[in-house]
Amino acid sequence: MTTLYTTMPLELVLDGMQSDPAPMIEVSRGELTMLLAPVAPGVGRLVRLLSAPLDYYLRAEFSPGSLVYYGTPGTEEKRTFGGDQPPTIM
Repeated sequence: MTTLYTTMPLELVLDGMQSDPAPMIEVSRGELTMLLAPVAPGVGRLVRLLSAPLDYYLRAEFSPGSLVYYGTPGTEEKRTFGGDQPPTIM
């Protein structure tokens, strides 16, 4: 059994626990692979980097929440649940 200590109402803490997660898209370009939440056709919000060169993790344009255009040439996308050139960033 787990004990949860919080000052927030329990309804807010557990809100959305029973709902299904939104579909995610795995996008690759070169050695960069990202997990995106679709926002509009060809545009996604960066959830996390799945694999990338180490210096990409320090770049502001690859921080979680950044908008990424993934409908550009040179990208490979794969729907999931739960190149040397970086993707075009908004």
